[in-house]
Amino acid sequence: MIKVLVVDDSKVAREMITHILTADPGIKVIGTAADGYRALAAMERQQPDVVTMDVHMPGLDGFATTREIMREHPVPVVIVTGTLDPKADTAVFRTLEAGALAIILKPPGFGHPDHARAAAELLQTVRLMSEVKVVRRSYRESRLPSPVKPEVTAPPKLVAVGASTGGPVIVKNIISSLPASFPFPVLVVQHMAGEFLAGYAEWLAGACELTVKLGEPGETVKGGSVYIAPGGADMGLDGRGRIVLTPGAPGQLLCPSVNHLFRSVAIQCGRHAVGILLTGMGNDGAAGLKEMRDEGALTIVQDEESSVIFGMPAEAIRIGGARQVLSPGNIVALLKGLAGRLV
Repeated sequence: MIKVLVVDDSKVAREMITHILTADPGIKVIGTAADGYRALAAMERQQPDVVTMDVHMPGLDGFATTREIMREHPVPVVIVTGTLDPKADTAVFRTLEAGALAIILKPPGFGHPDHARAAAELLQTVRLMSEVKVVRRSYRESRLPSPVKPEVTAPPKLVAVGASTGGPVIVKNIISSLPASFPFPVLVVQHMAGEFLAGYAEWLAGACELTVKLGEPGETVKGGSVYIAPGGADMGLDGRGRIVLTPGAPGQLLCPSVNHLFRSVAIQCGRHAVGILLTGMGNDGAAGLKEMRDEGALTIVQDEESSVIFGMPAEAIRIGGARQVLSPGNIVALLKGLAGRLV
């Protein structure tokens, strides 16, 4: 039985989320809270397995509440919000930085044509996140990066990155550590509800010297820029270094797909590429990273110690897709080293 605490300042939203969750016989809502202070008190008394968290609440908001939960009673936190303003609202992504694991849109009301799909997504997310062992962890590495010798067979022209649960903050930490003069284009697939990806790109752009934007079809990729795969489309490259967006296939579970990006880069760039697979649940990206390695590319996975979930990196290691296993700090050091070779 998964025990859930529902936190939202709207009574209607609390009742709707509770109704959706309790329809699953494997989930029990053990309490609700209208603000962060009540949520923290409930954490003391009831010890839930998962917390669903609104972001904007009076008093202690979702960001501050999540930060306190991670400090005192670490459990998986799922952000359930209706906020979709990519330019004005960074609170959602700051809450990820505080330790929340996933973001989903608040389901629309009963009778809405999209209610069933959104309710199913909420249930699936709560089930999946309940399996994550959350510990008191910092994404800031206390030790200095170790010297890393990149195993390259040819000068790279492009960096491809894939990430899932726990990835948004790691991606931010990596690309925000790169200078504006970084000579390689960076293409990123981050598993996240598609509605939030524009806001994610804005959040990253505000933290980085590199240019960060959603990838657009036909756009020629260039150094010093980061291209985030938009929702609902797989992102790849054509033979001229232009972005190709392909609509997801019917029933495709993960779109954009890390495997799609890596396979496209393997075909178009061969050994002149770097593939990086970061923290995440499942195996998306592992097979594509193996294809990149088979073509001679430098392939890297995040190490277990720094990963929120080691699933995707572990699968890539298992099938022989990873040349190197590195911490985020060492990934940054390696990328800077590769860039320095061109100066």
